[in-house]
Amino acid sequence: MPVLSLIANPADPDFDTKLAQAVVAEIGGELNWLNNGIACDIIEPKAENALALAREIIGTRAVDVNLVPTEGRRKQLLVADMDSTMIQQECIDELAAALNLKDKVAEITERAMRGELDFEQALDTRVALLKGLDRAAMDEVRRGSITLMPGGRTLIQTMKAYGAYTSLVSGGFTFFADYFGKRIGFDEAIANVLEFDGDNLTGTVSKPIVDKTTKRTRLETLANEKGLSLSQTMAVGDGANDLDMIAIAGMGVALHAKPVVAAAAGYRIDHSDLTALLYLQGYDDEDLVR
Repeated sequence: MPVLSLIANPADPDFDTKLAQAVVAEIGGELNWLNNGIACDIIEPKAENALALAREIIGTRAVDVNLVPTEGRRKQLLVADMDSTMIQQECIDELAAALNLKDKVAEITERAMRGELDFEQALDTRVALLKGLDRAAMDEVRRGSITLMPGGRTLIQTMKAYGAYTSLVSGGFTFFADYFGKRIGFDEAIANVLEFDGDNLTGTVSKPIVDKTTKRTRLETLANEKGLSLSQTMAVGDGANDLDMIAIAGMGVALHAKPVVAAAAGYRIDHSDLTALLYLQGYDDEDLVR
């Protein structure tokens, strides 16, 4: 039994009962609000092309529309990307800003996330440009330049409260992933390790690097360790190095993603915050742990 999920951004919901009812009138089904004016399910839509029809009706309104199977809807394992997913920035770009190199590094980051460059080569090139940056400057970046993606802590705390295991697997750096993983509440954090000479970066990163294969393998390994099928897992990310884990997860979500990722993912969130991943799983507002 499929459910059509409609979700708006809680911070600025461009959604109302009239719009939801217009979708129901076109595709059929039963309307059930998960959070009034923010997220609803349309249960058992009748139209064969319900997803396309709903998106056509929604038009330019900032509402995410996905078709979700109800069987096994709540997932027991989440593997998440960090940069531009659980936090709003790309950490390597912010480190580069401390050396007045942000534009140069950000261009390489953007191309890598679009899948235009080999990830490991792009990482090595960018990290080399950070040579000499000291820990004090890095601490300042971590404290002053990085902000959490809205809804992230609610996502993690709610899934954990209902028995899920949560893993942060990042192509970024442990310097950030360990810190923000704990703040958000992840059970574990895995990322690349920057190398230091005393208190200064050497411009190198420990090998092997955390890349798309690492992300996919960690999802598979955790599922196996916990006796879960891949259908019981969720993965979320925004860049090309997230595609492999998104492809095999039971619910693979592209969040505010690059076009190549959004086009390939089974589920996409373009407008809402991270609480959308809870509404996709059928949690209602009263279930959320804030």
